[in-house]
Amino acid sequence: MKPLRTTIIVIITLAAAFAVRRWVAAPIYIASESMAPTLAIGQHLFLDRVAYLFRQPRRGEIIAFHSPVGEDHESVKRVIAVAGDTVELRQKQVYLNGEHQFEGYAYYARREERLAGDNLGPLRVPRGRLFVLGDNRDNSNDSASWKDPVTGESVYFLPLTRVTGKIRGAY
Repeated sequence: MKPLRTTIIVIITLAAAFAVRRWVAAPIYIASESMAPTLAIGQHLFLDRVAYLFRQPRRGEIIAFHSPVGEDHESVKRVIAVAGDTVELRQKQVYLNGEHQFEGYAYYARREERLAGDNLGPLRVPRGRLFVLGDNRDNSNDSASWKDPVTGESVYFLPLTRVTGKIRGAY
């Protein structure tokens, strides 16, 4: 009887761990410099998969998502604008609903270099979408630089359906 009991406990434990990881919280690994210096390459974080079941992401939150342009990995970026907002980039600076935003977390690795996406908009964020940017603005594949792999057209907005959770902290 004892081996059967142990087997049942192991199966229940594994099923519970799988369920928690799939639907509640999961580890996530930072593999690029797109969120530096806020998040470093190699940093391990907790992904809260429950937070956005009850509300939508808010400006300033760091989220994880599946790429809207077909990349194979999960990405991590900061929400800059939500549905109904008007966002504009002027010489790398963010303007939200016409007002310049002070972004102490933003880092410009190539401040003097003019890059695609440094000047953009104004764009109105549609319902069910977000505008996201990496904190390392000059080295991030995000709303300012995404291109549809088939048409080559710009993809400015992340569908809410692609969001997998909110970054909660490091471990």
